[in-house]
Amino acid sequence: MILSELLESEKGVRRNVGPPSIYMVLYDDFTKLDIRVGKIIKVEDFPEARKPSYKLTIDFGPEIGTKKSSAQLIKYYQKDHLIGKKVLGVVNFPPRQIGPFQSEVLTLGVPDENHECILVVPDNVKAVIGGKLY
Repeated sequence: MILSELLESEKGVRRNVGPPSIYMVLYDDFTKLDIRVGKIIKVEDFPEARKPSYKLTIDFGPEIGTKKSSAQLIKYYQKDHLIGKKVLGVVNFPPRQIGPFQSEVLTLGVPDENHECILVVPDNVKAVIGGKLY
């Protein structure tokens, strides 16, 4: 599910509050997203991707398990520095085929001024693997 689908959900009463791409959503819509803390346990090159990317294997704890994700992180992150890094990921989107790779979670990031990805990460090492964003 992408954000536009979430906004179109049957409960998704929305109001235009600015530019056409900005809508208000109900709290119930937000709670549909299952965003968890995960720890990157494996990083592989993804040469088949259209844009330079890595294949990530992320441990989301015993409830969710280990999931795979593709992420365009080459600009700011070396593979060996990503191992052990805690990240946030949406774990309840349907899998998405990216070339020959099936991405099971959306690893969250924000763009820099050139639209390169900077990871969204917990700012405290005590964040629990599998912990749910609230």
